[in-house]
Amino acid sequence: MASLAGMLQARGHHVTGSDENVYPPMSTMLGGLGIQIMKGYDAAHVASPDCVVVGNAIPRGNPEVEDALDRRFNYRSLPEVLKEEFIRGRRSLVVAGTHGKTTTTSLAAWVIDQAELNPTFLVGGVVQNFGVSFRVTGSDYFIIEGDEYDTAYFDKGPKFMHYQPEVAVVNNIEFDHADIYKDLDAVKLAFRRLMNLVPGNGKLIAGWDSQPVREVVASFGQKLFTRLETFGTCDEAKWQARNINYAEGMTHFEVFREGAKWAEFETPLIGDFNVRNCLAVVIAADAWGVERQVMVDALATFKSVRRRCEVRGEVNGVTVIDDFAHHPTAVRETLAALKLKYQDRRIVAVFEPRSRTSCHATFQGTYIDAFAPADYVIVSRVYDAQRASEMGGVLDIEKLIEDISAQHKPALAITDVDEIVEKLSGELRSGDVVAIMSNGAFGGIHEKLLTMLAGQ
Repeated sequence: MASLAGMLQARGHHVTGSDENVYPPMSTMLGGLGIQIMKGYDAAHVASPDCVVVGNAIPRGNPEVEDALDRRFNYRSLPEVLKEEFIRGRRSLVVAGTHGKTTTTSLAAWVIDQAELNPTFLVGGVVQNFGVSFRVTGSDYFIIEGDEYDTAYFDKGPKFMHYQPEVAVVNNIEFDHADIYKDLDAVKLAFRRLMNLVPGNGKLIAGWDSQPVREVVASFGQKLFTRLETFGTCDEAKWQARNINYAEGMTHFEVFREGAKWAEFETPLIGDFNVRNCLAVVIAADAWGVERQVMVDALATFKSVRRRCEVRGEVNGVTVIDDFAHHPTAVRETLAALKLKYQDRRIVAVFEPRSRTSCHATFQGTYIDAFAPADYVIVSRVYDAQRASEMGGVLDIEKLIEDISAQHKPALAITDVDEIVEKLSGELRSGDVVAIMSNGAFGGIHEKLLTMLAGQ
């Protein structure tokens, strides 16, 4: 929503907004753009707009929604505005999947930009190469992160159903968003509907390392009316990443297409999951005619996305990392990647179960293995236990800590952020890497920890 606000303002519109909490990097971006954000929700904030854009987290009963309805204002969802104002008539690349959407979209924007196609793009995080999460140009190319979250209280379909993909990437499919989807089959159905939007002269780029992706593609039989490109590290994929290795701060890999070597790449990104993200972008860029050498140079210079293994600071030999990971697969992959990069250093994982899925008991057992790459674990309290309870079950933090401790590693449950920082003040030593994982602000723990380290 913050990115859309910036895009609309860049188009010449006067934009204001309301939210309960806005935190970096979006609060910083909005402040830099001079967009007024009013704290909380009040009918007085609405004034007399030409259009009210309603976010998907806003329910009936919200005073601004109710005022807009009572006064018969024009209101639309975020995806509706994107489609009509920015996407229609352009060549659209939609990046979807349970994991890797933001990084892959950002990679695609960077690569296509280096090809001088000047894409319009919209991603969920701030792209460090660009300094913002969006760009508005007159280009024919539009790149967008395709979210499977519901669209608005008045449109319960996935956001990505509005984005008119010429090319669609589906990196992977897992069960997520337990507040929206009943089970994995419901998630697969949503992605099947996205795949069915790709035109005959477009391409579906499917992550073949994900069994659910294969199953969804197979469900079409002979009725997948677009061109299929499969990718991954498995032998069955048409496009393969092989000979992956990490050395001197870069991940190196080779790309093979139908068994023949196609190109060699390197990227500052770490982890096999990011190699797959890069591979998806290579295929999409090739579909749009980008030269191989441009791809090679672009992937080597990509600076990642805010809150994706982002180094927030290093004080007294302790490195503090900020990451958006919250699903157990993302937690495991993030910690494994950090273990690879920071070999022979202790990985301290600090996790806040904040997303609707991570607060829920759905992944109680799965989180145990998710923390396996860490050497020391602290888990905070469940952010929204009441909502999780209403959904059928709350993640049992004490049980999780007990199970992690059974792996013969220190594991603690600490509720308060200041208490976490105080505990770490007596535990951290030079060489440690602290991976702070949450999809929220986590009480400003990053700066508090860095301040504590500086005062030691």
